[in-house]
Amino acid sequence: MADAEDLKRAAAARALTFVTDGMRLGLGTGSTARHFVDLLAARVREGLNVVGVPTSEQTRAQALSLGVPLATLDELPELDLCIDGADEVGPDLALIKGGGGALLREKIVASAAREMVVIADASKHVAMLGRFPLPIEVVDFGVTAITLRLARALNAAGCAGDLVLRRVGGAPFVTDQGNLILDAHLGRIPDPAALARQIEQVAGVVEHGLFLGLARRVILAGPGGIELLERSA
Repeated sequence: MADAEDLKRAAAARALTFVTDGMRLGLGTGSTARHFVDLLAARVREGLNVVGVPTSEQTRAQALSLGVPLATLDELPELDLCIDGADEVGPDLALIKGGGGALLREKIVASAAREMVVIADASKHVAMLGRFPLPIEVVDFGVTAITLRLARALNAAGCAGDLVLRRVGGAPFVTDQGNLILDAHLGRIPDPAALARQIEQVAGVVEHGLFLGLARRVILAGPGGIELLERSA
């Protein structure tokens, strides 16, 4: 297990051992979650009976193309298990997610699941969150005003840094929900809960990429094998 994609696939394969027949699954978004959907589809072809709720249009298209049965969260408002990746995994299994731009749907789906299992390569495990830019999803009205107030919120939480509007090919990146993303380049987040509270007070913020108290287990794949981290409560 040396190649990064091999590590991601190894983590996804380990997560598949938590899936049992009849489960309602949240299907994550991103490069590691893509491996999980591939492996899940192979099990479905072998007879595994599951239904998935995708966290993005990208995941929906992949799952449909591979024959994984899907439903909406309105049809299945309570899920057994959500499997998703992460951009960073910090102490107490606090996460930064949203590098793929699906943080809003990812958080809604994770919150609807009885348990969230995160899959990642070991490089995502950090002593303190913040090296990866924190995605903040905002409405497309008054972005300049929202950015100014977000900057003050970051300062109040002791996490000053640049806020950069995410772009793709020169145009603003638009999420599946029609919103924009500001990436906060903070470097370090000493108190994720305090930062989350400050961000949530800013009008125009739809969601942020701090996933706190949601992950029950994290599967990390490294050159030495698989490590399973568990949150006690």
